[in-house]
Amino acid sequence: MPVSTALLIAGGIVLLAVVAGFVLRAQDGRRRSGGAVRVRPADVPGGELATAALVQFSTELCARCPQVRRLLGDIATARGIPHVEIDLTNRSDLATRYHVLQTPTTFLVDASGAVLSRWGGVPDRRSIEDAVAAASTFQEQS
Repeated sequence: MPVSTALLIAGGIVLLAVVAGFVLRAQDGRRRSGGAVRVRPADVPGGELATAALVQFSTELCARCPQVRRLLGDIATARGIPHVEIDLTNRSDLATRYHVLQTPTTFLVDASGAVLSRWGGVPDRRSIEDAVAAASTFQEQS
């Protein structure tokens, strides 16, 4: 194979990796729907869910998890809802069950455990507050 062809292939692979990196970074911290995922109360410390709860998945070595813990704690206190943290360090089965591919990952769940919204990475405060307000409004109307 000529050197020019090898360089073109290597350059294409590098370009593809850079584009994939930008796409993944753009999605970090964005709100997504919960899909059909349902959190089991037995998997949550304390074993019960309130009308709405913020569930944070983290690990011992997660550098961004303390920042998210403080953010979620502030929002939970202001809104009067629980904030629960689940350490995946020794519970990789939960990461598989709930499709958690990165830490921190945050779920907004209702009393039945249905995931209303989810965020991967460090979420935006406004995004979480809007989701919690929408969930509270929906539950009041039900």
